[in-house]
Amino acid sequence: MQLKDKIAIVTGGGTGIGESVVRRYLKEGAKVVVVDVKSKSDLEATYADVEKANLLLLQADVTKRDSIEAIVQSSVGQFGRIDILFNNAAVFDMRPLLDESWEIFDRIFAVNVKGMFFLMQRVAKQMVDQGGGGKIINMASQAGRRGEALVSHYCASKAAVISYTQSAALALAPHHINVNGIAPGVIDTPMWKEVDALFARYENRPLGEKKRLVGEGVPLGRMGRPDELTGAAVFLASADADYITAQTLNVDGGNWMS
Repeated sequence: MQLKDKIAIVTGGGTGIGESVVRRYLKEGAKVVVVDVKSKSDLEATYADVEKANLLLLQADVTKRDSIEAIVQSSVGQFGRIDILFNNAAVFDMRPLLDESWEIFDRIFAVNVKGMFFLMQRVAKQMVDQGGGGKIINMASQAGRRGEALVSHYCASKAAVISYTQSAALALAPHHINVNGIAPGVIDTPMWKEVDALFARYENRPLGEKKRLVGEGVPLGRMGRPDELTGAAVFLASADADYITAQTLNVDGGNWMS
């Protein structure tokens, strides 16, 4: 078990990639704080099969300063320290650039950038205070590697995640806190139903066609599964990655080469 007795926070842990990472971290011996905007009862239903001594379920909104403080205080209160942050909470939207709105910009950047950064900052302060270093993993995207005509705000938000990951890694290196990112490609999560519907609307496609095409366009020939992100999530949180920082690892079936 590569994460035995480590304390991890996973945001956006109620579904998709976040849920897969929570379950893998538990399997690797970690105790996990699951953070999501979903209701507590929804989270309890999702994790009804998990031993509760190793789990803390928190309904919280990472765009709120009080919520960020509560996440850290609740985690330390329950488990005594924080060793790992898997910074995964995110939202998606898209529309033609000439129709983009202030409201969509504010919503995407509030979650994907502001929430990501200020939770990272607050957890890093806790790690510095408690000593012993730590691991922070920020979820970026292949969308952060390039612009896309219909996805300008989301692409920019994920590019910001990559940039903040690099800056934070340099700032926190003296404290032995490693900060890295993961850039998934097209992953078959529940969010893709929404993404596919948006592409159908703006590209005048039948439902399901965009999802099929993007899967076929991956060099490995298919979309990824959420569980296929968990190996990278464990590796970057483990001692095997002690000499790796300021990197964003592509887990995308070969879509982006860097």
